[in-house]
Amino acid sequence: MPKLSVIVPFYNVRQYAPDTLRSLRANARDDFEFILVDDCSSDGTADLLARAGSELPGAVLVRHERNGGLATARNTGIDRARGEYLTFLDGDDWLAPGYYDRLVTVIEELGCDFVRTDHVQCTARARVVHRVPHGRRNVPLRPRDAILPAHRSTSVDYAYAWAGVYHRRLVERGLLRFTDGLRTAEDRPWIWKLHREAESFAVTGLLGVFYRRGVASSLTQIGDVRQLDFIRAFDEVVAGAAGDADAASLLPKAVRTYCAIISHHLGSVERFEPAVARKLKAMSAAALRRMPQDALDEVLGSMDTERAMRLRRLRRRAVQGAEVAA
Repeated sequence: MPKLSVIVPFYNVRQYAPDTLRSLRANARDDFEFILVDDCSSDGTADLLARAGSELPGAVLVRHERNGGLATARNTGIDRARGEYLTFLDGDDWLAPGYYDRLVTVIEELGCDFVRTDHVQCTARARVVHRVPHGRRNVPLRPRDAILPAHRSTSVDYAYAWAGVYHRRLVERGLLRFTDGLRTAEDRPWIWKLHREAESFAVTGLLGVFYRRGVASSLTQIGDVRQLDFIRAFDEVVAGAAGDADAASLLPKAVRTYCAIISHHLGSVERFEPAVARKLKAMSAAALRRMPQDALDEVLGSMDTERAMRLRRLRRRAVQGAEVAA
């Protein structure tokens, strides 16, 4: 059994993949495997990965015949992974040399289900360290205790799958897979499920992942219909919180985060194609209608005025639409 499986989906990142692959070579170890998933790229990325198969020790090449999106590509990697531990990297990001060796040492010393790490965000030449929003570090903790409070950023809001390492027992319990087909916000239901159902986790200040922002091909930069998958993702988050034994305390957090994301997208609606913008408003109004209304009342009463007004207008639209339909 390899010690670590690194799952790296690639999709049309020919410009950035060489940096990613070089950084993987600088992290190679005899007992590490690198599962390179080409999600049906059409820009020459596949040729780079074919060469990597002979140049990168431990490389395992997998190619999708159809593009399935990041969540599905990660699941493909999970299915092929044989390691005692698993981690992720995106095909346009890169690593510090020797980072994975240090990361494995941390989780072995702590003995927990998963470890979350800080990272470096890279926008052009700018570098900013982003830290896991959790105070206690390098000590095993109960993951669900890190979900709250509702009014503050917590570990479930730091949803980057690649910012951490995960024990194989999470795969065996069905906790590491993503929702197939989600094109955006795929990390959100995933991180909530981990925090609600895993038994132990820890946070460490180890830095080594360099996260590239502002990539033109990234879904966060494209205002097409795939962005609307955040609705499906957060419906899952709210449903999971509603079915939890601690629903009364978790639902306000889930609903507040959902509302914040809806407000964010509505606040920049001009970047969407007109038809997608209309669909965004309609789907968001329907989402507000589906939310537990007592939790929604509590959230709107505690949000800042601008976001609360934006969401209340949308909520009235949802109510009026329901009355017309009736």
